[in-house]
Amino acid sequence: MILITGATGALGTLIAERLAAGAEYRPQVPSASSADASAEIVLGTRDPERVRVPLPVRRIDFDAPDTLTEGFAGVDVLLLISAGYGEDDTVIARHGAAVDAAEKAGVRHIVYTSLSADGDHLPYALAHRWTERRLREGTAQWTILRNGLYAELLGGLAAPDADGRLTVPLGEGRLAAVARADLAEAAARVVLRVEDHAGRTYELVGEQAIGGADLAAARGPHVSYEPETLAEARRRLTAFGVDPFQVPMLVGTYSAIAAGFLDRTGTDLRHLLGRAPRPALDVIAALAR
Repeated sequence: MILITGATGALGTLIAERLAAGAEYRPQVPSASSADASAEIVLGTRDPERVRVPLPVRRIDFDAPDTLTEGFAGVDVLLLISAGYGEDDTVIARHGAAVDAAEKAGVRHIVYTSLSADGDHLPYALAHRWTERRLREGTAQWTILRNGLYAELLGGLAAPDADGRLTVPLGEGRLAAVARADLAEAAARVVLRVEDHAGRTYELVGEQAIGGADLAAARGPHVSYEPETLAEARRRLTAFGVDPFQVPMLVGTYSAIAAGFLDRTGTDLRHLLGRAPRPALDVIAALAR
C-alpha cells in the first residue's frame, strides 16, 4: 500500500490526481507479500471530507500523534509531504511524530518532500534538514526529494501593483523556480518505483533561473520592475495581515534570492520526469492570464 499525506494540499492534490490517472501511473510496487502485485493507493489528510480525488482516504493528523500508528497500518510506502505551515518546533514535532509512527507501523520506505540544498539560507530550512537527518538515522528506507521553490509561489509574490509596477525586492538575484505540477509528477513516479530510488537525494530545481526583470516581461509590456527594499516589503506584508511567522519567511525568501543563493539550476527533475521540465516563466505567464 502507498499512502500520500497532505492529500488536500496543493502539491498533494496534484500527486493524488496523477496516481489516480491512467496506465503510466498504475503502481507495481514490490511488497513483503507476493500476493500484493498491484499496490493500493490511499490518501491521508486531517480533512477527509475535502478530498476530491477518487481514491481511498484515511484520516491522518500529525497534530494527533497517538492516532498515526493505526493510520499507517498496512502501509508499505509512505510519501511524507512536508507539513511546513508553522514555526520550526511545530513542524519538527509533526514530522517526528509521523516518522516515529511509520517505523512502529512497519512502513518499509519513506519518500519525503524536502527543500533544495541552496534553500539552507531560507528561514524555513531547519525543519527540512532535521527531517532528513531523522530519516537517515531511522529504520525505514528513504528517498529525499529536495524541491525547489514553486514558480507559482514566485508568480504570486511578484504580482504587479495597480500602477503596473512590480516591486518584489529581488534586486538582481534570480531563482531556479520549478512548476508545482512537475514536482508532483516526479513524486508520483518515485513512489511507484521506490526500489530504484532508495537512499537517493534529488535536487529538483529548474533548468533556468529567472529574475525580477524576467517576471515583469512575462506580465506584459505595461509592467516595469522597480524593486522595493526588504524593509519596505516587511512593512507591506505586516500591514497586509500576513501571519506573524510568515513575515520573516517571506522576507528571508526575498533576501536569499536577491543575494544570489537560489539561482543554481539542475537536471535531476528532467531525469525523473523523462522530459524537459515546464519553463517557470510559462507557468507564471499563465497565472497572469
